[in-house]
Parts: sequence; C-alpha cells; structure tokens
Amino acid sequence: MAYTLQFGQVTPYLGYLAAGAWLSLQIAAIAFVVGWGIGIVCASVLHYGRGVPRMLVRGYVTFFLNTPLLVQIFFLYFALPDIGIVLGSVEAVCLGMSLNAGAYLTEIQRAGFASIRQQEVDAAEAMGFTRMQTIRYVILPHIVKVLFPPLSNQYIILTMTTSIAAIFGVEELTGRAYNINAQTFRSFEIFSIAALYYIVLTLAASALLYAVGRTFFRVKSQVF
Repeated sequence: MAYTLQFGQVTPYLGYLAAGAWLSLQIAAIAFVVGWGIGIVCASVLHYGRGVPRMLVRGYVTFFLNTPLLVQIFFLYFALPDIGIVLGSVEAVCLGMSLNAGAYLTEIQRAGFASIRQQEVDAAEAMGFTRMQTIRYVILPHIVKVLFPPLSNQYIILTMTTSIAAIFGVEELTGRAYNINAQTFRSFEIFSIAALYYIVLTLAASALLYAVGRTFFRVKSQVF
C-alpha cells in the first residue's frame, strides 16, 4: 500500500515544535554551563589535588563516564524519591545531563591544565597570585582558547542529547514530536520535520559558537 505524504496535517504544529526546540536549547545550555563549572573544579582537583579529594573526583568521573546517561537519569528520577528526594522531570534531566557533562568536561579541561606552560604559572606566583587567581586569570583564558573546539563540540552533543528528556515526559522537541504523532499518526512527516529542526539548532549553535570564539577568544575555527 503506497504511503501518501501529507505535510499539511503537520504544518499547523510548527510553532508548537519551535517552542519545544527552544526548551531543548535551554536544557542544553543549563547542562553545559553547570557541567563546565563542575569540570573546572574537578580538573583543578585532579591537576593540583592529592589524597581523598583527588580519589573522590576520580571516582565521580569513572562512574559517570562508564554508565549510560539514561540510567543516571532513571536513578535520579525513580530512585531518589525512595529516600525522600523528589525531582521533577525537567530537574532530573537537567541534573543528570549536567553531572554527565561535568565528567566529560573534567577530562577535556584536565588536558587544558596539563597544556599550561610552567613558565606562565611561575610568573603568576612571582606576581603574588594565589592558586585561585592563577586559575582564574592564567589557566582559564588559556583553556577556553585552546579547548574551544572540543568544548563547542560537547555543547552540540548536549543539544542533540536533550531528546532523551522525552522519555521522562518533558515536552522538548522530541517530546512534542511524539505528542503530535500520537494525534496525527503522520510519523514520516512529523519526525522528518523534527530532524530538520535539530539540524537548524545545531547549525545555529555552531554559528553562534564560531562568532563567540572569533570575537572574544580569537579562536581560529570554521563554522561547519
């Protein structure tokens, strides 16, 4: 039996999908910013720390790098209520993605710490900088400039990973595509359009990151 495309049944929902795409971007931005902060702290501990703090960070990174993100969010959403901690769908997804991103960004930024020339650190110490001032004024600018491409790629990956939120009833782009499909039964049309939305999101994010990198950090990179 031939399948007849009927995009007209789906086009009235384009605005509804756009709102879901905006939520996807928000979730990705939250996960990246929080994960980046976690990554900076943990990378600092791995580079400078000793003993128990270093062991704890290594355990955190090992756990989140070697377990599926979906399982991590399942734990936050379904297991934590057993001990009295109840998270909403969006909160559980954002927290899970942030912790997962933090582990990956720890490894990425640890390489940035290792790439710092000792002469720069010695110069900062000679000027009386504290360890935190050295990280803020010497190491962080270096990390952002040198690691901007992999950090940008991580953000793009997070944007696409937000589709996992649909499993928990979050009405981001994929979740809304599910809802429309349940009403129209036009699977080919609706998921084709959803895929186009994701392409637009990733291309727009790439262009924005390119502009930020070139303008503020003088990063030489390409848009695509």
